[in-house]
Amino acid sequence: MSGWKKRQNSYRKPDHFTKMAKSEGYMARSVYKLEAIEERAHMLRGGAKVVDLGCFPGSWSQLALERIGPKGRLVGVDLKAPEVIGAHWIPRSIYEVQSGELIEALGGLADVVLSDMAPNTTGTRDGDHYAQADLARRALEVARMVLRPGGGFICKIFEGEEASGLQAAANLAFKRVKRMRPDAVRKESREWFLVCWDLKSSAQLVPEAVPVAPEEPPAPAPGPTRQDRSEAEESGKRRAPVFDVDEW
Repeated sequence: MSGWKKRQNSYRKPDHFTKMAKSEGYMARSVYKLEAIEERAHMLRGGAKVVDLGCFPGSWSQLALERIGPKGRLVGVDLKAPEVIGAHWIPRSIYEVQSGELIEALGGLADVVLSDMAPNTTGTRDGDHYAQADLARRALEVARMVLRPGGGFICKIFEGEEASGLQAAANLAFKRVKRMRPDAVRKESREWFLVCWDLKSSAQLVPEAVPVAPEEPPAPAPGPTRQDRSEAEESGKRRAPVFDVDEW
């Protein structure tokens, strides 16, 4: 059996975290990764505005909603919307969503951006790594556009050639950056998380504009009715010249 198939089989087997997530009503075991990070990060505070990238199936959003409370606001982006109440979902690719849409849905700049995005893995180590690195790079770009100065960012990374460059880019944008690997990450997984505090104001990017829907062309004016034509004909008869063409 290949190493990739062994990993896939181990992922399907329920473990302690899987069983605990089910018993506590969370959508997935990944909630305990964010919970462990939050024990040290302390980013999800009451009333915070949060963007959750790669939000399906919704366990990170569930925990975030619990922490930010009813005065907070959460906007999630993924190809499929989670079955979780209390957030605004945008069911599209992160490459299609404009940062201006996120700010508009939040009602202002975000306090925290979360990203647990990962590609559909193929078993090709390098291919999966590069695909995930592209997602992480887009997440960092979005974070720099939607976060307020001082905001925080948590992002999944697959270990590989691009990982150090992603961390270096985060170091330039945030005042403090740490690598974390929570206990809930499976032993055979190559993932870890970039945890970033305090976005530098100099690192903010101009948000992408909200796309404007094209205006519909005006409806054509209604044509003359039979009554209109009859009245026009009568009017023409009344206004006809009193002389004959030959006489003119």
